[in-house]
Amino acid sequence: MATYSNVIWDWNGTLFDDVSACIEAMNMMLGRRGMPKLESVAAYRSVFGFPVQDFYRRLGFDFSKEPFADLSAEYNPIYHQLASRAHLFPGAEATLEVIRRGGVRQVILSATQMDNLISQISPFGISGYFDEILGLPDILAASKIELGKQYIARVRPQRTLLIGDTVHDKEVADALGADCVLIAAGHQDRLILVDRGATVIDSIADLADIVL
Repeated sequence: MATYSNVIWDWNGTLFDDVSACIEAMNMMLGRRGMPKLESVAAYRSVFGFPVQDFYRRLGFDFSKEPFADLSAEYNPIYHQLASRAHLFPGAEATLEVIRRGGVRQVILSATQMDNLISQISPFGISGYFDEILGLPDILAASKIELGKQYIARVRPQRTLLIGDTVHDKEVADALGADCVLIAAGHQDRLILVDRGATVIDSIADLADIVL
């Protein structure tokens, strides 16, 4: 019998390796403004976080001069063009298959706008692994906690594990009453994840033993 009856997956940085696309897109934005660029993946992971507005502020954006909604509208088309070349993390589909064979319900819960989320997932042919795909209604990357609460209230799963790659995913799991595992291959540094008391692993391939 599986340890969990329900697995909630984050998408970006957990199943979908879009870190390089995010860095390149943000560096294009910063370059247009003559602002210091992110020099490495490590530099990006050390400053990224939710709410996304705070991430922009840490990079030097001034919302009194450029509203966050305008910056998001500029960033998203750049990012999505670059992310079209991104791939799933190695072992992602194999892990989804193993968990499905264990009879565990799987869903995606993402802060990505729903239409964009579907367009990213579709090319990989993995939609069939998921009972539901849950994304946000706009491009502002707000918290997905309320969306997750609605899902839990509707489905009432017996025991849930949330799998993500950021501190915010741990916050979402706590709000949903779910266990949490964070993978230190995505958008935040491993030390940041460990500091929040999360269970942290280095590869998606390590998940099957935890879930089952």
